[in-house]
Amino acid sequence: MKDVAIIGGGLAGLSAAWRLRHWDIQVLEADHRVGGRVQSEKRGPYVLNWGGHMFAGEGSSTAELLAETGTRSIRIPGSLKGMALNGKFVSRGPIQTYPFRFPMPLSSRLSVLATGAKLGLDVLRYTRAVKARPGETGEVRQQRIYDFENDRTFADYIGDLPEDAQSFFLPVVMRSAADPNQLSAGAGIGYFSLIWNIGQGLGRSILGGASTLTEAIAQTIRDRINLGADVHEVVHNKDHVIVRYTKDGMDQEIKARTAILATPAPISHRLGVNLPADLREALSKILYGPHVAGAFLTNETTPMPYDDSYGIAVAKKSFTVALNQGNIVRGRESVRQPGGSMMTFSPASLGRRLFDVSNDTIVKTYISELDDIFPGFEGIVTEARVEKFPFGSPYCFPGRKTLQPILTRPSERIFLAGDYLGTLYTETAVTSGFSAAQEAASLLSTRQQMSGIRAGSTLSSSQQVPPS
Repeated sequence: MKDVAIIGGGLAGLSAAWRLRHWDIQVLEADHRVGGRVQSEKRGPYVLNWGGHMFAGEGSSTAELLAETGTRSIRIPGSLKGMALNGKFVSRGPIQTYPFRFPMPLSSRLSVLATGAKLGLDVLRYTRAVKARPGETGEVRQQRIYDFENDRTFADYIGDLPEDAQSFFLPVVMRSAADPNQLSAGAGIGYFSLIWNIGQGLGRSILGGASTLTEAIAQTIRDRINLGADVHEVVHNKDHVIVRYTKDGMDQEIKARTAILATPAPISHRLGVNLPADLREALSKILYGPHVAGAFLTNETTPMPYDDSYGIAVAKKSFTVALNQGNIVRGRESVRQPGGSMMTFSPASLGRRLFDVSNDTIVKTYISELDDIFPGFEGIVTEARVEKFPFGSPYCFPGRKTLQPILTRPSERIFLAGDYLGTLYTETAVTSGFSAAQEAASLLSTRQQMSGIRAGSTLSSSQQVPPS
């Protein structure tokens, strides 16, 4: 019997596996690779990236994991404030000046100014509300983040706006996985806080690409990772867990003393057949939006207009953000070297519209639109590929706050891990993986101690001298 069965080989599952690597563990992953929504590939000095790319810094669980695995990271150089709208690209100067620098009707400009002022005040309010407080647990702070403006959608909060004004704000709001009429007002305000206060929360990139971290973990436990294992049932028993799965067309099962469900919430709902009813219901209510992402290797020999930008909000295109992955190289060089790497990202309704479109067609669309923004881009692309993630990111919707106490309630033998348990994406994945590993290790340690006590009691009884 295994000590721990970990279902899911994404960042959360691998983080748990890392902390439990000295126990008898088995990781079951349905895909042909580990990493889940973390996916990158190296190309010379550059990285092609399709998934998670921003990580937490000092004082975070991610920082602990990077240090423990010997994985190096760098503070993301450049700005997250780039924006392309109506044929113009802007990346420098105060954000407050942006409404005056893009071509748009006066009515839209005035709406942007009024809404921006409102958002500015509420970003300050959000920053104060979610700031960590002395002595509080991470769980208490996370609940407060979910509580913030969680009773209405961002669409209700922002109201009706002229087309260009709406286009000005949409790319930031849709940055994750939801449209404004799906996302809670507090989550939308939180996205603007992230962009306007770069470095707070997620501000680091992994050298060599995000998959450097997941593959480094996998390499230490390679013989205990079972790829292509499609789990279809996790059954909780009094003193063990049974995990049933299919591999190579054959039904198999393993028994373990504990299990960690590190799969997207809807999958965990389906697999955990006898989890408590309220927990299964809470898992079924977690909402995700799809991601469609493109990565492009380029061979330019001269500086590009986006060299000092990392994140570029894009309006009225098939993607909402372009991410200059070559910026990591730019930040470490003294002389601009040839080449670069760009990532495009289509979440929410944009991703859904593209999901059934062929990858070749999506690549052509992305390149054409990038060329509209940065004339000549099409001529410098040397490699391009699209990846699709049906469970792109969970998002905070109105009413999400009521589910958190159920999802984080202590469990007996099956523990949850995943980025749906919080609001910091990769950091939440790592933190929840660590927490699940701690719960499993504590249960296993208690069992071993009790076994030792029982063994000692038996030994003492057998050594007693019978009365004469």
